Amino acid sequence: MTSTVPAPVARTADGHALQAVLLDMDGTLVDTEGFWWEIEVDVFAELGHRLEESWRDVVVGGPMTRSAAFLIESTGAAITLGELSVLLNERFEARIADQVPMMPGAERLLAELARHNVPTALVSASHRRVIDRVLRSLGPERFALSVAGDEVARTKPHPDPYLLAARTLGAHPSRCAVIEDTATGVASAEAAGCRVVAVPSVGLIPPAPGRTIVRSLEDVDLPFLRSLITPMN
Repeated sequence: MTSTVPAPVARTADGHALQAVLLDMDGTLVDTEGFWWEIEVDVFAELGHRLEESWRDVVVGGPMTRSAAFLIESTGAAITLGELSVLLNERFEARIADQVPMMPGAERLLAELARHNVPTALVSASHRRVIDRVLRSLGPERFALSVAGDEVARTKPHPDPYLLAARTLGAHPSRCAVIEDTATGVASAEAAGCRVVAVPSVGLIPPAPGRTIVRSLEDVDLPFLRSLITPMN
């Protein structure tokens, strides 16, 4: 799957060029990026290995296959990729069983998008089983669809997840605003041709042409997102 060439942007029937908002999950809407790292540290400690703090920036925001494979190779742990993936997902689900902590501003933004009937999708590198558990807290009715990392041939940092979300919503990627918290997710959305708002959670995201960086979701609302998509007429 490859990115499409942006088409001229015209206004929608409501007078705005923004067609859809696509949001990452871990570290963007829910404060769970730290959970994943803590679980990885605990699991590898049980296997007799200590994870280096510098590895956190390598695994954050990536698909399970990439992150888990990196940690196995770096430590030499006696566990298969499949075994580790199942174990990490099970530990994560148990960790969020009672409540999923929302990122500051997330609840307000989701409510605002729903109130104005803005097509919204959840696009995550996490597996479907994890997404469905988190959606119980976020409210599945707030999203027209969700895309999981184990449902696409190539997940983030490839453009496939965001291209799939845009196509399913009937939107052009250049008219979609994406909110991401990691360099991996930003790379995916930008490769798809979307307009990206970066809200860094773990690690730095450097400035780049066409990229907007904000402190938190408290700085993001619908007028702000609409201002990022400039109509041609």
